[in-house]
Amino acid sequence: MSEVTEPISPESSWSTLERLLDRAEQESSPEAREAIMQSVGLFLQSLGPSDTARCFDRLDEDHRNRLLEYLDAESAADLIESLPTVQGTELLEHAAPEKAAAILEELPSDEQADLLTTLEPESFESILAVMDPQVAEATAALAAYPSDTAGGLMVREILAYQQSATAAEVIENLRRRIDEVDDYDVQYIYVTDDDEERLVGVLRLRDLLLARGSRPIRSFMITDPVAIRVDTPLETLVEVFEQRSFLGLPVIDGEQRLLGLVHRDSVDNAFHERDIGAHLREHGIVGGEELRSMPIALRAGRRLSWLSVNIVLNLMAASVIAAYQDTLSAAITLAVFLPIISDMSGCSGNQAVAVSMRELSLGIVKPLDVFYVWRKEIAVGAINGIVLGLLLAGTAWLWKGNPMLGVVVGTALAVNTLVAVSIGGSVPLILKRFGMDPALASGPILTTLTDVCGFFLVLSIASTFMSQLTGT
Repeated sequence: MSEVTEPISPESSWSTLERLLDRAEQESSPEAREAIMQSVGLFLQSLGPSDTARCFDRLDEDHRNRLLEYLDAESAADLIESLPTVQGTELLEHAAPEKAAAILEELPSDEQADLLTTLEPESFESILAVMDPQVAEATAALAAYPSDTAGGLMVREILAYQQSATAAEVIENLRRRIDEVDDYDVQYIYVTDDDEERLVGVLRLRDLLLARGSRPIRSFMITDPVAIRVDTPLETLVEVFEQRSFLGLPVIDGEQRLLGLVHRDSVDNAFHERDIGAHLREHGIVGGEELRSMPIALRAGRRLSWLSVNIVLNLMAASVIAAYQDTLSAAITLAVFLPIISDMSGCSGNQAVAVSMRELSLGIVKPLDVFYVWRKEIAVGAINGIVLGLLLAGTAWLWKGNPMLGVVVGTALAVNTLVAVSIGGSVPLILKRFGMDPALASGPILTTLTDVCGFFLVLSIASTFMSQLTGT
């Protein structure tokens, strides 16, 4: 068909896909419709993951749902793997339970669990009800683990054999399961005891292939393997993989039973996604994830819930200026420096927030370490505040030829920098201590307090030295 055999520009890929879907909808012949849908599958395969996501994002809701309906389970699973989780969830929500279950069974076990946990409870239950009972039970168990732990990140697709098996038996079993294990990311074979499935060793594929067939694998396995507990948090996983060169580690429970495997890539991706979520919340995207393909009312509501609070906080800063309007009218030059002091102090505070958030995520500091963090930030803030204050004071003096103007704005910036780093370093820990989201609340608190303090310092100091400022 010409639509898929011609070179397709990423800029028009969604238009091509819409035409193919419309033709399939209008086609009365089942054979012709099947041929068109095969072309749709081939077309999607010709796109890279990012182009697929971009193409899908441009489709309207009707075309999206039809696309999933027409694709076979394997192709639909490939499509969902290339999409953000929120869009994959939306597709499964609109699909029939039987179709959604078939798609999920084509996905790796960790992605099955991730998607299921984002579904509405009704959809979750209806999909599990039509899945293979064993797969459904295992997937539900995996979905029960917190997403930021080894259990929530692990996959069940792992090669494990009992220690009494011989090399020949293991190799023969692998050959019989070639279609199944072809999708596994195989680095090692894991060895368990013969009774309780406890992890007792690790076997390199090279050693397996070179061993005599009659040798039991326990005789040449690596004993005392490195493993991680199923409840290990994401921060610890990051540290483990930073310290070791493993591509994956086995996951065990409290009884040393082998449960699955967590990959380095999964840990890196989870940590990256959490940073992105924190960044979005810092900037007022309350839901943690927003795509422009979402309903406008939903997107506007999420943003307004933060912006409406922020406008109240900004009124507090404006009230300080209103209280000193006579001072500002008498020395109007101060108005030029108010936003500079506010912005520079805010930048210093945001640097402190970023370091605290990073150290909290890595477990380097705990909420009880507020005083330790404050002392460290005060030391940095004192140096930076003095340097920045001198620079701004010199600029003001040279511009207006009034040394007192330099003293006022320089002192205000130096002191406000100390205030900003104290707030920026401490507030995330305090919020964490009281169970609040540091990423969401630290920014507005920092901005408001540094604005209020900065304006107050400038205007109150200026009021004290008004005669020197105005020459009266």
